[in-house]
Amino acid sequence: MKNIILIGFMGVGKGSVAREVIKNSKYMAIDTDDLIESMENRRIKTIFEQDGEEYFRKLEKNVSKWLEKSVQNTLISTGGGFYKQTNIKKIGIIVLLDSPFDAIIKRIKEHPNAAKKLKKRPLLADLEKAKELYDVRRPEYLKLADIIVDVSAKSVEDCSSELLKKVNKYV
Repeated sequence: MKNIILIGFMGVGKGSVAREVIKNSKYMAIDTDDLIESMENRRIKTIFEQDGEEYFRKLEKNVSKWLEKSVQNTLISTGGGFYKQTNIKKIGIIVLLDSPFDAIIKRIKEHPNAAKKLKKRPLLADLEKAKELYDVRRPEYLKLADIIVDVSAKSVEDCSSELLKKVNKYV
């Protein structure tokens, strides 16, 4: 079993899909943003507010080095910009959870904890800028991905099942 790395735009459902995958597989799961929050003992939003995005990206780089050296047989959920880590291909199989921008925003807004989900993602504060960021990142995600799972209009269970089938064929 290799690591599975979930990439995709913020709010696409990487954490939700990861939780479902581990219910139905032998994978362990970790989240890069959770690791960073634990390392720093503060929330991502606070890190951005106090130290800026550049500092946060340095923390992601440290996490990516650790993952490459120390983690195996694990499903790794990543933050929306983690895909830029130069060693990402060495960490595992890259699975893009793909969805149109409007569907991502709709999914977040319809979630029972919508306000909390939006507050947690500082780069979604301005939806126009977020859309511009999505438009830049999506082609990069598509180019990098080993496997693509379209998550729009699918249940978390269906996304998890499709992901596991595709990964099993890939390895």
